[in-house]
Amino acid sequence: MEIVFYDENNGSTTGTNENGSLLMPVSPDDSGEGLPYAPVNWPNRGDTWTWRVGKRVASTGHYLDRYLYLPKRLCRRIESSSNSSRRKHGFASKLSLERYIRAAFPGADIEAFFNSFSWKIPAKKSALTNGHVERRNLLTIPLEEMAEYAVSDSPTDTGGCKAGNKMCSSILEQSEKPPLAAMPCDICCSEPRFCHDCCCILCSKLINSEHGGYSHIKCEALVDEGYICGHIAHIDCALRCYMAGTVGGSIGLDAEYYCRRCDARTDLVSHAARFLQTCESIESRDDIEKILSVGVCILGGSQKTSAKRLLIRFESAIAKLQSGTSLEDIWKVEDSFSAISTGAFDHGNSVLEVMNDEDPLNVRTSSGHTLSIAFDHRSESLRLEDEIEQVLQALRKSQDSEYKMAEERLHAQKNFLLNLYQQLEKERSELARCASSADPNALLDAVLNRVDQIKRELRKLKDMERVANGFGKTSKGILKEHFGLETQN
Repeated sequence: MEIVFYDENNGSTTGTNENGSLLMPVSPDDSGEGLPYAPVNWPNRGDTWTWRVGKRVASTGHYLDRYLYLPKRLCRRIESSSNSSRRKHGFASKLSLERYIRAAFPGADIEAFFNSFSWKIPAKKSALTNGHVERRNLLTIPLEEMAEYAVSDSPTDTGGCKAGNKMCSSILEQSEKPPLAAMPCDICCSEPRFCHDCCCILCSKLINSEHGGYSHIKCEALVDEGYICGHIAHIDCALRCYMAGTVGGSIGLDAEYYCRRCDARTDLVSHAARFLQTCESIESRDDIEKILSVGVCILGGSQKTSAKRLLIRFESAIAKLQSGTSLEDIWKVEDSFSAISTGAFDHGNSVLEVMNDEDPLNVRTSSGHTLSIAFDHRSESLRLEDEIEQVLQALRKSQDSEYKMAEERLHAQKNFLLNLYQQLEKERSELARCASSADPNALLDAVLNRVDQIKRELRKLKDMERVANGFGKTSKGILKEHFGLETQN
């Protein structure tokens, strides 16, 4: 248990943990070693852990970003292991640290380990502005203010929602087949008025489920048998904290969301793809544009072909909205293009003919029907690029298969020849040492027959080596006789 005191001189929060250590507030980006914020003499005497904090501070006055680093002895042990991939040997969450302890020290008392130091680190008053957390000047997107549902003064009035949210999903959802349970959390979920089911893990404010809940993402990564992470974050907050979208550097996100609680990644392309269907049911042009703008922020800069294609559709729809195109025509055009890009028209059975050079949208098929097609060269370029990439991958796979077959057969022929050479050497030795009682003619015939056999196998090897020019340029007879391949005319 942690006892908290308030320092009237600097407005900071101090306290003590179970072992009686005084928890003095620290400055942003501060670091240190040992108690009270890192273990000492664990697992062995002399092992001292180090800690570091970031800049973000929770409403309770504790740092949201805190990191724990292994002692030098354990670092050297990890570095000597070829299986190590953890940089700096640090842990950004309590869960990742617990996983390491359980894996590296089976049977260790996890509860005693965490009780030996304080995971929560109080911030100095300098980290706060007028009692509120300082916000970094990061990315802003054209997103509406996060709407909050009616909040009750007493959490008990809402049937258990700690945030007092009358619209909490834990109260409203009545599913026949309940989803996987969320993992127990003693970090953010231990904070007063923070609800696991309806509060953003990054800003602690309520989420908004309007328009299909496009403005938030839930981490459904499996963190234990039968448990998912289950923490929720505003897309806006994640983008501002560089935990969503496409982010370079060490985090390396590509249209993904990074959960700070469990370190799992969630693909956001499928999340953004649902925006189009959501927008079709909305009549407000402003709401549609805001939702599509969120999708643009999520997908912008991605290297995924699916994300690029979806981004073009979002940008195209926004442009049509701004130009005054009716909503019905916007989605109708998008549907027409989608049908074309997915191959709804068979080019093999239908000859397309442009009717008017000035209007390339009117196309006549061989059956005499005229189609009006909204053509977007950028989307068509992506489709062709994807198609060619699939062909090249198939070709590479086919060539790899042919290479492996040639490698196997050529090495087998080489080994067979080496075996014949060994037999020839043995037979020649026997011929040279033949006794008067032995039949030298029989031994000589055996040697000559072996030489003829070797010559035949060498010619066979030469024929097989013609595959160096490619299977397509090798005669059908060689492919059939030596590689077992039947080719068609």
